[in-house]
Amino acid sequence: MTRPRHKCWVLPLGTCLLVYGIGLTPLLAADDSLLRWMDNIAQQQLSDRDAAVARIRTTAEAQARQVIVRARILELLGGLPNYSGPLNARVTGRVERPRYTIEKVIFESLPQFYVTANLYLPREAGRHPGVLRPMGHWEEGKVREQQMDANLAMKGFVVLTYDPVGQGERQQAYDPRVEASLIGRGTDQHDQVGTQSVLVGEEFARYRIWDAKRALDYLASRQEVDADKIGVTGCSGGGTLTTYISALDPRVKVAAPACYINTWHDLFGGPTGDSEQSFPFFVSSGLDVADYIELFAPKPWLVISTVGDFFPLDGARHAYQEALDWYRIFNAENRIAWAVGPGPHGTPREVREDIYEWMIRWLKEGKGDFREEPFEAVPDFDLFASESGQVGGRQLYQVIAEGARQRMSQGSPEQLQAELRKWAGGPAGRAPAVRVVKDTPGDVFRTQQLALQVEPALEIAATLYAPNTPGRKPAILLVDMPNRVAEGLAGRNYVVLNLEPRGTPLPESRMDQSGTTQNTRAWVIGKSLAGLRAADIIRGVDLLAERPDVDPGRIRAAARQVPGVWLLMAGALDPRIGKIWLDRTPHSLRAALDVPVTHDLHEAVIPGFALHWDLGDLLKAMAPRTALWTDPTDWLEIVTPHLEGFRYRAHGDSEDPLWVELMK
Repeated sequence: MTRPRHKCWVLPLGTCLLVYGIGLTPLLAADDSLLRWMDNIAQQQLSDRDAAVARIRTTAEAQARQVIVRARILELLGGLPNYSGPLNARVTGRVERPRYTIEKVIFESLPQFYVTANLYLPREAGRHPGVLRPMGHWEEGKVREQQMDANLAMKGFVVLTYDPVGQGERQQAYDPRVEASLIGRGTDQHDQVGTQSVLVGEEFARYRIWDAKRALDYLASRQEVDADKIGVTGCSGGGTLTTYISALDPRVKVAAPACYINTWHDLFGGPTGDSEQSFPFFVSSGLDVADYIELFAPKPWLVISTVGDFFPLDGARHAYQEALDWYRIFNAENRIAWAVGPGPHGTPREVREDIYEWMIRWLKEGKGDFREEPFEAVPDFDLFASESGQVGGRQLYQVIAEGARQRMSQGSPEQLQAELRKWAGGPAGRAPAVRVVKDTPGDVFRTQQLALQVEPALEIAATLYAPNTPGRKPAILLVDMPNRVAEGLAGRNYVVLNLEPRGTPLPESRMDQSGTTQNTRAWVIGKSLAGLRAADIIRGVDLLAERPDVDPGRIRAAARQVPGVWLLMAGALDPRIGKIWLDRTPHSLRAALDVPVTHDLHEAVIPGFALHWDLGDLLKAMAPRTALWTDPTDWLEIVTPHLEGFRYRAHGDSEDPLWVELMK
């Protein structure tokens, strides 16, 4: 069979670069010091991992690492659901075509957690190889890639394609009045449940992988399918799921993920992926994307890239080359290949034909024609498996909450202190190095714009307001508050430090349902920006406590909205903070598990924290010091009424009495 001339098929990367003239994706913005700081950590972790892989020389050593890597990935996922109930699958309709039939299918991944799918069946009698088709982040879900599904069916494969949660007929927080999700697009829905998952010590990908496993269960159960001959292929997010399920389910015999395989060497500072593509602790655990391919070895794996993809082509080359060396350990280098096609992110005809050929080669003994054929597309609505176009049933946030509450246990005060120190450290005891960026004298107080060194290569911004009066004075640390508030307090003869913890989001980004890439990147390298921001607040206290114009026994602090969570963590750790004021701060982390939509949750999350503690435990950890907490909110920034121990204000009430109470 002659290969198409446009392809790069197991050729050095340089060949493709000469043909297509691809350039590398720029990674880091010149002024993004937080990203650079985190990227340096990630690159060291990845280099350590690369060195460990390079030391493996024998099949026995490779197999030993496969066992370790598989166990670690499952641990990071939080395991897979412990459920073996029936699929309760049903066919709700059929579309007939001359050479194949499309069945509309609904099955249960978990009890009343429904998956909508289409099954493409060849007309020829007998048992056929099966191909599972996870979809990418196309809003339409399973109907998006009919061309490939139909062609695989015409080439003699039984094809099962299904909707990912949050796409197609499986919208989360769906509102029939507007026929859309209240959360937003599919990726926003993924980030929503992804952050809820991280809060309780698991990863959203576990549910995506479980859907794929149950889809394999259904595909293998069909009498038309030879269950010993199953392949998986998908693009983008579908390439991600192809990678995961192939590495973790031994029933998969052939894998062909498109536009996903890469390396965190490039991804960390560049196009960080969707929630299910970015596990907490993944890089810090000594893992990279190539580990999935290496788990699959020595079975046939095709890496597929396009030259215009936002995933860097050089990153795909890195992963492919490492995996090729790994397959050589098994004397199976003929079972791994790399196909590079033209165009942007996606599966153009050239790579679709590569996929057909790969499946024919390994699942049909090379018997068949890989060339693509014309097909008759079906309107999206005619492929709906549900009557309304939305399947209903349980929402994923409910599944997450139910499982989390079964695993919750109360942690001790000592364990809480240890957990907080793990993420934020403790009082340093010495003031951080400070650069004065600008010094402005005034009649009542001096204003200094400062750069505080909180890490060896990382500074944060702060503004100091120092009254001109002599002697030691009370001090107040503000967490990213308006300058007018700080100026008013300085005018009352308080030393004021208005601090911007690292990566503090801009106000206009704080009403965002999705997780931010900064938080995602921190989790991947085993850190939490919520914890690190609490550490930055403590560094600010270090600075104030050593100033000759500050009474170290009278340091107070205040924050509004989600930054109040960071301050509460700092207050639980640092007894020098005598009292805090939290205003319009969410009152409970666990409350975020009970609702389909949250805003800003990602800014407050420490992985797994809610399994053992809630924000009330941080208040207890401050005792006998006190907190003034006004107008507590839910995770939509709506004040939650009538909560015991909180203070409420009427519209138009002055803040002055509250500042006075804080400084007593």
